[in-house]
Amino acid sequence: MQIDYPFHLDGQGRTASTGQDDHIRDLIEQVLFTTPGERVNRPTFGSGLMQLVFAPNSNELATATQFLVQGALQQWLGDLIQVEAVQVESHDSTLTVTVQYMTRRNQQRQEAQFSREV
Repeated sequence: MQIDYPFHLDGQGRTASTGQDDHIRDLIEQVLFTTPGERVNRPTFGSGLMQLVFAPNSNELATATQFLVQGALQQWLGDLIQVEAVQVESHDSTLTVTVQYMTRRNQQRQEAQFSREV
């Protein structure tokens, strides 16, 4: 069992825990929405995705964003997952990221979708 993200207490007042698959999903979310420089002891951690939200939409930006996200996931979680596809969409004030990946531990394919209002 792993510590659940975001950190919180369970119904018994102890640190909440989660299974391996949910833990990997939590790690992906942390990489996606952490801005490099935000963590003191890991200044390069994150993807910089949130900085691109306000850039003008174009096919080139969408492609660059997908490569940026995929590279960050491979760099920080490459020992846990193999990223197969990344799709980034921006609608009004909501950013949605869909990541298709395979967990290296059991070779299972997974898909996770994350949304943030900006």
